[in-house]
Amino acid sequence: MTSSLTRQISLANVERLHTREMLRREWLVTNGLGGYASGTISGKATRRYHGLLVAALPAPLGRVVMLNHLEEHLCLPDGRKIHFGGDEPAEDSNGERQHHAFEFGLRDGMPWWRYDVQGYQFTKTLILANGQNTVYIGYHLESGQDALRIELRPSVHFRRHEDDVAGALEDAYSISIQGRRYEVATGAPFVPLRLTAQAPEMSFVHDGGKIWEHFYKTEADRGYQSTGTLWSPGAFHLTATPGASAILIASTEEWSRVLALNPDEVLSTELERRQRLIAMADPRVREGAAAELVLAADQFIIRPAGRVEDMTRARAAGDEVRTIIAGYHWFTDWGRDTMISLEGLTLTTGRHAEAGWILRTFGHYIRDGLIPNLFPEGESEGLYHTADATLWFFHALDRYVQVTDDQLTLRHLLPKLVEVAQHHLRGTNFGIGVDTEDGLLRQGKEGYQLTWMDAKVDGWVVTPRRGKAVEINALWYNALRLLEGWLRGEHQEEEARRYEAEANRVHRSFNQRFWSDELGYLYDVVDGEGGNDPACRPNQILTISLRHEVLEASHWEAVFNKVEKELLTPVGLRSLDAHHRDFKARYFGDLRARDAAYHQGTVWGWLIGPFIDAWLKLRPNDVAGARECLSGLVAHMNEAGVGTLSEIFDAEEPFTARGCIAQAWSVAEALRCWAKTA
Repeated sequence: MTSSLTRQISLANVERLHTREMLRREWLVTNGLGGYASGTISGKATRRYHGLLVAALPAPLGRVVMLNHLEEHLCLPDGRKIHFGGDEPAEDSNGERQHHAFEFGLRDGMPWWRYDVQGYQFTKTLILANGQNTVYIGYHLESGQDALRIELRPSVHFRRHEDDVAGALEDAYSISIQGRRYEVATGAPFVPLRLTAQAPEMSFVHDGGKIWEHFYKTEADRGYQSTGTLWSPGAFHLTATPGASAILIASTEEWSRVLALNPDEVLSTELERRQRLIAMADPRVREGAAAELVLAADQFIIRPAGRVEDMTRARAAGDEVRTIIAGYHWFTDWGRDTMISLEGLTLTTGRHAEAGWILRTFGHYIRDGLIPNLFPEGESEGLYHTADATLWFFHALDRYVQVTDDQLTLRHLLPKLVEVAQHHLRGTNFGIGVDTEDGLLRQGKEGYQLTWMDAKVDGWVVTPRRGKAVEINALWYNALRLLEGWLRGEHQEEEARRYEAEANRVHRSFNQRFWSDELGYLYDVVDGEGGNDPACRPNQILTISLRHEVLEASHWEAVFNKVEKELLTPVGLRSLDAHHRDFKARYFGDLRARDAAYHQGTVWGWLIGPFIDAWLKLRPNDVAGARECLSGLVAHMNEAGVGTLSEIFDAEEPFTARGCIAQAWSVAEALRCWAKTA
């Protein structure tokens, strides 16, 4: 592949009326380690997570904002300076407003900004080196003058990216200078930030440091501390000419790594890597928006920093360690999200080896019949409070084996899967276990949120769903049928018959207990704290969508039609129908208000995947209709996180994007279904 994928947003004559447009759209670049660079397309940081270098560092640090911001000025021959970054109209150093044209775009998933200011037409680009905590920010003169002179003032406040912005600058920051090498440091536990530049002309003015307050608008909207202190060591003065760009480099790596490649080599290498990703993907997703999603998928697949034991064990077995970040900016790797996302992110994209690495890594972490729910930021030990992630593991392994025919991995994991089933039959942690009366799987423990509807704030579990949840039992049935088939494939007939009998029992009990003639659809939970829960939720679609459907076919159409009528939106499925007393139309406000809405109406993009699976089972001759269900998400790629897909959306029009600007399972399911509906 030689042509570029481009996505462009133009805002001519930038005025205040464009402020909202520039602030609500964000960009994201990642480095394959969990580190990233991100901000609004305006250049203004509005989140605690925004930064030009958020480095992925070993435990206990995790991801750390190292380079927060660059204050950018165009320096004119008459001595005036024009600030061209940010969301406000440009002003020169005399306070006179300078209107200019502005464009933002992605080329092969990498951001660029084009400015036209005072006759200068120039472009800014940003690249993260894959596998390094190093960012390259380039300024390229296109036309208008002989030379582009810019002043760049970096600002820092080293902190873990989830920490409050209001934290004090605890220790004095200092800068050491050796030739064109600059190091900003503040002492343990933080590593230094190394800065250098390449340009035809370059100088640095160390002015003793500058401290100022920065307002993070989105943090204020979300009810968090929103004003924080930044420190700057001074300013770089760089000159670019039509034949030579000016490039600022910032890194936490050793100087030998920082200088190993020149910026042109970094760009060409990264472009080649991205084009190779598209070339190895399923042919049905190699063009247009689908190809952009292939590049977006790459952002979630990482080599986790600091998990030395995992890396040592994997390499001893001839493997590498990979995991899946659930979403940017604040999520780490979650078991459930990883297993739901695995097919779309790794199999549809042709990254089969990495899929195997992920499955074998999570297989190592099985404890008491459970895989981890999540790995906390900067830690290598998982938390296990989940009733469904392990059952999704069966689903992900099945899809992997179906695509790759990797029987060795299946044989390697099969004893662990039998162990998982036995733990569930006997009962394991968090009240997860089979009810001996009917064979259905129940779950629940006071104070824990165990299903994917897992909001919890100040000790309040918003949707506890204790009892026998509909999708948990759909997944349990699917897992039993898969295990039965895998054991038969290994000629373990006696064991296979045992799980066949368990599956038959689940099927019989499920259809007796969950179907309601009065409702015309499935209970969301049976034998719950308040009895059987009649809430109309999307969880019931999994009784049709999974490979082994627990729901009798005679009820498929009724369930599908109910979900389509009450829950389907252009960007996913509502988490609760609008007639329910707990329905929340908008996801906004402080943490408690947001969590109260998280699964009480809020639309989830990933759910379009199971819905399309069910659609194609019921309407196999209407593939075009199934593809149309993705059109709203494709249009959304120009909003919020440009070129990617958000986590959630408001439950009513205009379905405003909320939550993470880039969510693994949203991208994965859209990509998977794009291929499936081609």
